[in-house]
Amino acid sequence: MSASQIPPATAVPGDDVPTLLVKIFGKDRPGITAGLFDTLAAYSVDVVDIEQVVTRGRITLCALVTTPSPEQGTTGSSEGDLRATVHSWAESLNLQAEIISGRGDNRPRGTGRSHVTVLGHPLTAESTAAIAAAITGTGGNIDRIFRLAKYPVTAVEFAVSGAATEALRTALALEAAQLGVDVAVVAAGLQRRAQRLVVMDVDSTLIQDEVIELFAAHAGCEAEVAEVTAAAMRGELDFEQSLHARVALLAGLDESVVEAVRKEVRLTPGARTLVRTLKRLGYQVGVVSGGFTQVTDALQEELGLDFANANTLEIVDGKLTGRVTGPIVDRAGKARLLRDFAQQAGVPLDQTVAIGDGANDLDMLNAAGLGVAFNAKPVVREAAHTAVNVPFLDTVLYLLGITREEVEAADTHAG
Repeated sequence: MSASQIPPATAVPGDDVPTLLVKIFGKDRPGITAGLFDTLAAYSVDVVDIEQVVTRGRITLCALVTTPSPEQGTTGSSEGDLRATVHSWAESLNLQAEIISGRGDNRPRGTGRSHVTVLGHPLTAESTAAIAAAITGTGGNIDRIFRLAKYPVTAVEFAVSGAATEALRTALALEAAQLGVDVAVVAAGLQRRAQRLVVMDVDSTLIQDEVIELFAAHAGCEAEVAEVTAAAMRGELDFEQSLHARVALLAGLDESVVEAVRKEVRLTPGARTLVRTLKRLGYQVGVVSGGFTQVTDALQEELGLDFANANTLEIVDGKLTGRVTGPIVDRAGKARLLRDFAQQAGVPLDQTVAIGDGANDLDMLNAAGLGVAFNAKPVVREAAHTAVNVPFLDTVLYLLGITREEVEAADTHAG
C-alpha cells in the first residue's frame, strides 16, 4: 500500500487528537513488550510512537497511543478502563506503570539534524554535562541518546536537532579539547551510512611505526632519519625534499632488508578489527602512504585492502639505490589518490572517510566527506573534521554510527 492509499483513520494524529503516553518501568525479562501491546490491543488503539531502553537489566518502555473512543474495545470502552487494565497487568509482573494524557504526537523537531558521537576513556559525568550544555548553547535539542560501545572506550551518540552541523562542530570542538574527550559531529541522513570508502594513512595510523625509520635502523642512521621525519611531520620541511634526503641514507642496503622490515611492522591496536568490520559491512578500504610500496603491498595482501599506493624504493642488482621511482606520494598526492580511489570505487567524494595523523595528510582529510585526525599533531587536529585521541583505531567505527555489537558480529563472522 502506498502512502497515498493509507486510510485517514490510520494517519498520524494531529495536535488536537487525544493521546496517552504509557510508560512501563522495572526489571527486564522476555515478553514485556508483547504483553503491553497485547493488553492495549483490547482497546483497538493506534500506536503513534514507541521507545524502549534497557539499562543494567532495567527496562523503560514508552508507548504513545491514541485514546480509546467509547465504541472501541472489547473489555471496556473508556480511558479509565484502559488505565486500570494496564496497571493491573504491570503489577502482575512487578512492574510500575505511568499513564499521562495529552494531545497529538511529539512536537516537531527543529531544522538541522546532526549526530554527535562522544568517545571517553572513561566518559565522566562532568564531560557529559559539558557536552550537553554546549549542545543547548548552540540552540540544539537532544532528541535521543544511544550507547554505541562500552569498550575499549565508552561511545555514546546524541541525535540533535535545531542547530546547524557546522555550528555544533565548532562549539563542541572547543569543549572536547578542554575536557579530554573526542567528539565527532556529522550531518544526519542516509549519507552517513553511505560512506562506502575509507582511506587511511599508513605510518603511525594503520601501523605503529614509521617505515623509513625501520629501514634506517638496518642502515645505522636512525638518528639522522628520525630528525628529518619529525620535522616533515610537523610541516616544517617540504615532504619531497625530506623524502629524497632520508632515502639517500639507505643507499647500499641489501634488498633482503625489505622482508625483515615487513616482519617488524606492528599494526595499530584495532587495525584488523577496523578493516574486517568495514569489509563485512560493504565498505571498500584503501591506504595511501608517504612510505613505500614494498610495505604497503604486503599490508594490502595481509588485510585484504581494496586499494594501496605509496612511493617505491628503487632496487638495482639486489641493492637499494637511495632513490625512489615513479610519482611522489606527498600531501597533494594523497588527496589525488583519495579522489582516484573514490572514482574507481564509484563512491562520491563527499561519502568518503579519510584517516591520518600528519601534516602531509591534511589535503586528504579536507577532501574527504569526513576527515579523522588519529592521535595527530596539533596542526592536524585543528584542521580535521574530528579527532580521535585514544590508541585504538577501531574507535573510528563509532564515528560512523557502527555499534560494538556490529563489530563483534564481524569478529564472529571472521572466526
